[in-house]
Amino acid sequence: MMINSTQVSYFTLGAYFDTGLLKYLYFLFTLTFYGSIICANVLLIVVICMNRSLHEPMYLFLCSLFVNELYGSTGLFPLLLVQILSDVHTVSASLCFLQVFCLYSYGGIEFLTLAIMSYDRYLAICHPLQYNTRMTFNKIAMLTALIWIYPLLINAFIVYCLTASLQLCGNIINKVYCDNYYIIKLACSDTTVNNVFGLVHMFTVIFGLILLILYTYMRILKVCFSGSKQTRQKAVSTCTPHLTSLLNFSCGCFFEIVQGRFNLNSLPNILRIFLSLYWLTCQPLINPLLYGLKMSKIRTVYKNLLFGKRT
Repeated sequence: MMINSTQVSYFTLGAYFDTGLLKYLYFLFTLTFYGSIICANVLLIVVICMNRSLHEPMYLFLCSLFVNELYGSTGLFPLLLVQILSDVHTVSASLCFLQVFCLYSYGGIEFLTLAIMSYDRYLAICHPLQYNTRMTFNKIAMLTALIWIYPLLINAFIVYCLTASLQLCGNIINKVYCDNYYIIKLACSDTTVNNVFGLVHMFTVIFGLILLILYTYMRILKVCFSGSKQTRQKAVSTCTPHLTSLLNFSCGCFFEIVQGRFNLNSLPNILRIFLSLYWLTCQPLINPLLYGLKMSKIRTVYKNLLFGKRT
C-alpha cells in the first residue's frame, strides 16, 4: 500500500528484535554506558572551566568537543533506552526528524572541531612565535561559533527542507535509530536533489576537512623530524590524541556510510547494529578518556584536585 507523506505520522525502527528478559540487561548496560559518557565529559568540562591554567585555545576547543559529545549522546541514548524496553518500536515523525538533525549536526560539529584543533596545533608547533598573535580571543570565539553554527544550519536545511518534504512510500527504518538516508530510501517522490546535495556536502565538507587535518599533521611531522628531541616529544604528546580521535571517528563514519549504501544483509543483525552505533557511542567515551589520560596539563590538574592542591 502506498503511504503518502501527509499520512506518515510515525516511523517503525525495524532493526530491533525480541530479546525477552535480556532487554533489561541491555537497558542496564546502555544506561551505565550513557551515564559514564555524561560523567567523563562533564568532569573534563568542569576541570577546564574552573582552572585558569587550562584557559588556552587548545583546551577551550577541547571543552567545545566535550560539549558536543554530550549533545550527540543525548540525541541518541534517551530514545535508544526507551526503545530497548518497548515492545512496539515506533517513533513519531517529528521526534524522528529531530533525532536525525541532532545526530547529523553532531557529526558535522565533531569533524569541524577536530579540524580547528589540528589548525591550532599546526600554528603552535610550526609557527610558535606568531601563535599568540594569530590565535587571539576573538579568533577563538569566531572559530567556535563556526564549529557550531554551520553544522546546525546546514543540517536544519537538509532535514527539514529536503528530507521532511519528501513523499514517502513506507515508514519502516531498518535501524535502531532514525537515519536520514534510510528515510530518503522510503521516498516515492524524486530524491535527486537530496542525493546530489548529500554527496556534494559529504565530498566537499567531510572529506575536505579530513584532507585539511591530514595536511596540517604532515606539516607538523615535518617540523618535528627536523627539530630537537624535546620538540618531537611535545608534538607527539599533544598530537597523538587528536589523530587517534580522528581515526576512530572517521572509521565509525565509514562503517555507517558503507552500511547505508551497500547491502550488508549477509552480516549478522547484531554486528550490523554494532557497526551503525559505533560512531555515536564509542567516540563520546573515548575522547574524554583519551584526552584526560594523554594531556599532561589535564593530568596535573587531576592530581592537584585529588590531593587538594591549588593550581
